[in-house]
Amino acid sequence: MKHELQVITALGCSILLIGFCLLVVTMDWGNAVQWLVQAGLLWGYICRYIGSRLELNRANAEAPLYNNLGWGNRLTILRGGLIALTGGFLFQNHDNALNVLLPASLYTLAAILDRLDGFVARRSKQVSLLGNHLDISFDALGLVVAPLLAIGLGKIHWTYLILSAAYYIYQWGLQRRRDLGLPVYALPPNPLRRTLAGFQMGFIAVALWPLLNPALTTSAGIAFMLPVLFGFVADWWVVCGSVQPQILSRLEIFSGRFFQPGLRALLVLLLFLATKDAGMTVHVFGLLLSTGLILLGFAGRLGALILIMLLGWHYPSEAIDFTGYVLIFTASWILLLGTGRFSLWQWDDEWVARYDGA
Repeated sequence: MKHELQVITALGCSILLIGFCLLVVTMDWGNAVQWLVQAGLLWGYICRYIGSRLELNRANAEAPLYNNLGWGNRLTILRGGLIALTGGFLFQNHDNALNVLLPASLYTLAAILDRLDGFVARRSKQVSLLGNHLDISFDALGLVVAPLLAIGLGKIHWTYLILSAAYYIYQWGLQRRRDLGLPVYALPPNPLRRTLAGFQMGFIAVALWPLLNPALTTSAGIAFMLPVLFGFVADWWVVCGSVQPQILSRLEIFSGRFFQPGLRALLVLLLFLATKDAGMTVHVFGLLLSTGLILLGFAGRLGALILIMLLGWHYPSEAIDFTGYVLIFTASWILLLGTGRFSLWQWDDEWVARYDGA
């Protein structure tokens, strides 16, 4: 495995040099060198991180090591490499369209691979502790690199970096408790953690593209961030023993029965108020389709996604009023959490929660 990792490291360095040469042709030397240094440092960190954890390349703690990294892990490492290439564009001038489209393309591909690497690992019957560890770590790294880029583009608010730091603060807190000899209680399984992390990557990938109004992506970024921060705080209370896991189960039940259906009703009211504003020029068919899907709970997450895209394309470029902000938050939370009770068809809930290839 060490030899395989060395080959992957060398291949990654070759890609960096090729990228540098191409950027020299399309950009000035200074920006190309900056990209190479930043991407190279990130790639070096990623390879060193993988090398220090090769002992995890096994099905479980008692199982023997696999003979090779496997295609699932290789795709995960590719995702890490794409994040490194994306990071090379940090702190650069984004007046050049290439400096916007290239990192958006690279991070979008990394976000897509986040869904595929687990599928490949399960289908190839080589699921490993290493793959799970790298998947979570590269998610966290990507949610530092890509939001920094989006902030530089004016697409999200700087407070989103609180979420970028939350994973590392949480892990530091766990290690600190262990070092002090304090108990660390196990977290109950919760598919929502994985779902919310996936949506964060998807949101940032979309925000990097010059498609949606920055006023909307800035507001939606805060809306997307808040449930994840709440989850980190709740999980921290559980691992510290301050809150029993049953409390979180009751919150989940309350959300499905009351909070999520309440969001659907609120959204319809807000849309009625917002469309009375002459400046709101959302396409009528798209508006009716998305509202119907959400209100009926018929693939409501899909309806929320359609509505957010419509708002991003058609919402006035001037300051969004209070109703508009509440509308963006409501649609974003329906997309993240689902439509809950009294839904006709929750296919989208099943899709986001399933493990492809299992």
